[in-house]
Amino acid sequence: MPLEPRFRRVAALHRSFVDRETAIAAFAEVLSVGRGSPCVFNVAGVGGIGKSRLLRELGQRSAETHRTATLDLQVPAMRQQEDALAVLRVELGRQGVRFDRFDIAYAVLWQRLHPHLRLSRNDLPFVDESEALSQVLDGAAGVPVFGTGVGLLRLLGKARSGMRQRHTIKSDDTLSQLDDLTNAELADAVTYLFAEDLRDGSDRPYVIFVDAYEALGTSSAGSGRAMSQDVWLRDLIAQLDSGVVVLASREPLTWTTHDPGWADVIRHQPVDGLPMAARLELLADGGITDHSARHAIATASQGLPFYLHLAVDTRTTARQSAAVSSEEILQRFLAHVAPDEIRTLELLSVARIFDYEIFQAVADAFDLPRHRMAWESLTAYSFVYPAGPNGCRLHQLMRAALHRRLSQGTAQDVQAVLRRLWDARAAQDHAAEDGVATRARAIREAAFCGLRAGALRGEDLLAYADRAMTSGGKHGVDGIAQDLREHLDAGGGDADLVQTARCLAAESAVLLGDAEAATQLTPSIDWPLDDITGARLALAGAHGRRIAGATGEAQRLFRQVWNQHSGRVRLRAGYCMADLDMCQGRFGDALSITQQILADAPDDDLVLRGDVARLQHLGYRFGFDLDSSARSLETAAELYTRAGAIIGQADIKTNRAELLAWTDPSGALDAAADAIEVQTELGAHHEIGKAFTALAIAQCRLGQHAPAAASFQSATEALERARYRSGRARAELFRAFLHARTGDTTSAAASTRWAIAELVAAEVYPTLLMVAGHLLNALDAADEHTAAVTESARAQISPPNLLAFLDERANALVTAMLENG
Repeated sequence: MPLEPRFRRVAALHRSFVDRETAIAAFAEVLSVGRGSPCVFNVAGVGGIGKSRLLRELGQRSAETHRTATLDLQVPAMRQQEDALAVLRVELGRQGVRFDRFDIAYAVLWQRLHPHLRLSRNDLPFVDESEALSQVLDGAAGVPVFGTGVGLLRLLGKARSGMRQRHTIKSDDTLSQLDDLTNAELADAVTYLFAEDLRDGSDRPYVIFVDAYEALGTSSAGSGRAMSQDVWLRDLIAQLDSGVVVLASREPLTWTTHDPGWADVIRHQPVDGLPMAARLELLADGGITDHSARHAIATASQGLPFYLHLAVDTRTTARQSAAVSSEEILQRFLAHVAPDEIRTLELLSVARIFDYEIFQAVADAFDLPRHRMAWESLTAYSFVYPAGPNGCRLHQLMRAALHRRLSQGTAQDVQAVLRRLWDARAAQDHAAEDGVATRARAIREAAFCGLRAGALRGEDLLAYADRAMTSGGKHGVDGIAQDLREHLDAGGGDADLVQTARCLAAESAVLLGDAEAATQLTPSIDWPLDDITGARLALAGAHGRRIAGATGEAQRLFRQVWNQHSGRVRLRAGYCMADLDMCQGRFGDALSITQQILADAPDDDLVLRGDVARLQHLGYRFGFDLDSSARSLETAAELYTRAGAIIGQADIKTNRAELLAWTDPSGALDAAADAIEVQTELGAHHEIGKAFTALAIAQCRLGQHAPAAASFQSATEALERARYRSGRARAELFRAFLHARTGDTTSAAASTRWAIAELVAAEVYPTLLMVAGHLLNALDAADEHTAAVTESARAQISPPNLLAFLDERANALVTAMLENG
């Protein structure tokens, strides 16, 4: 039978708020109180009770007096911190709130997670919405911009922004420290600046609406991984102290279990089933005129508006309503919808979100109506909700009911159709819409659909994660990892996918510098390394140990991957292994491995080839073969230039300054200044420290002792900020020469001994330990311990026939450093 006309359905929706006066009045009371601390208005009730509609009604009521923005956590793209903040920023920014400081901090975080890219309008999710970032990019006049705090503040200072805006941004303490923060600290700073800008930039109070809290995977128990899923949201809300957060959840929030301080913040507002009078009134307004039918439906619905609206959508009659239950209301709705329409709804229930293009793709694949009228009829139903820019989603209860009607094979066929469409979207240039990183979302959805279609193995999922890192940064990878965990928790997947989840978690920990987490995920490497997933997991474990300073254990794992894996991960493991071989004095092994990598690496992998050539340069330099070092450096420079590798080209500048400090101290002065400028733009503190060390060595050799002292101080500060232990030890060793040249032999001996202790602890640079030994001999400050350390360093040199040459060169270096160059 024909369904109720669209206008009748819409009219019925306005009656959803019958008997919601208590919740509306409580909300009005919360808004009337002046804010000076966070406030959470927690709307809690079972699925189908009408929470989402209530939130929309509260939003409409507060829009004239408050700034408002909404996060719908049923939309996967809104469940990650960076994505959620971008969506809120765009929605509030369009209402006049300025987010200058947040925009800069967000760009710095984005750049930190995309070091291989430059900032552009195509990649950042809200450049066109941001006056600050638009001015930076416009002022750069087409020159690529690299997003560090120092660089962006400098460019903004040159832009034609208002004097007050420039002063506010330039003088902000948090912005000036962004480049000194770890990735995790930087993410916290981004949230902090969002709250600060929202507080300072709005001329009226605000309300943030958060729907479907349970979609984060949290539970009433509030423990373990479930609690970790919402930590970013709790952290954000705790800083929103000049507005109200309305949060809808199926169960009352239990945050006080872990932090009693939330008791003064959260106001619980239960949403119960509608009373009988309200149910009858809603049904009557929806066009169900028969008294018996209204009573039967009202009773069966248990007061849940979801079922009442379905009855209105179906225009249930008295005969049809006899002896119904809530489940029967749902099933009768499905039975009375036109066959093509219900079939389309069933197929769309497979999609987490859908739009007109997805609707047409699914309709085409299954030979169903695809025209605009069919789309408008579907989206007029009460259970179809808006979901992000231009998207829709089905109410959870309806989606589950529709999905149960599909066979597993059909559901997987739909997922395959969706995967192809999302893959095509991921290949498009446009990367952001209304704050949502659309390319990253497309990659995540393609991975999700492929996973649910049973078409992906761990290797395939890792490939999607790599693409997400390129397009959406760490939060894109985190989204894929979250979908995989939920798939595994639901009983899907196999051992391969379980290992893939561990691999994604370990690689994420390495990216954040969390050595402990990476090591805990890989306590022992007791799995086969012949496939990519196993090899990458082992590689992440090795990196975690290297970050923690367990150099020997890291080297053992790198070597294990090199020996047991034959795929592309082997080349990166070999590179890391050769790096450690070089650092630990095994020059023959390092050179042999780099030659094997170059023989096996694809000709078009210019970055890897450049990395290997640069590593050879370092090996020759630490082995005192400066001519070969110079040739390898120029080879690396040429490869990086061909590849357009921004970071690689910058690091070449540092290495050139370091080499010139020994071969041409005068030339090293300009080279080091160039390196310092470029690395400061990139915010690479370890490279800044190395460049200042090179400058200081050159100044010292030229007899410029006062400038050298200042350069050594700048080097140590940068290296300590970078937590670069071996680089800091190297700088202190060469500062000892400055002390010696200026007559302070006591400080010279102390600096040398400190550097020796640090190099031994880090298990690196035996040739520098040999230099330290010769310096202590020259100072007449050697003792049994330092002599033993020097002898142990000599024993590490491989091949042994290099020892005499290296020892001679180390002694010559000491002589050169103590004389003017």
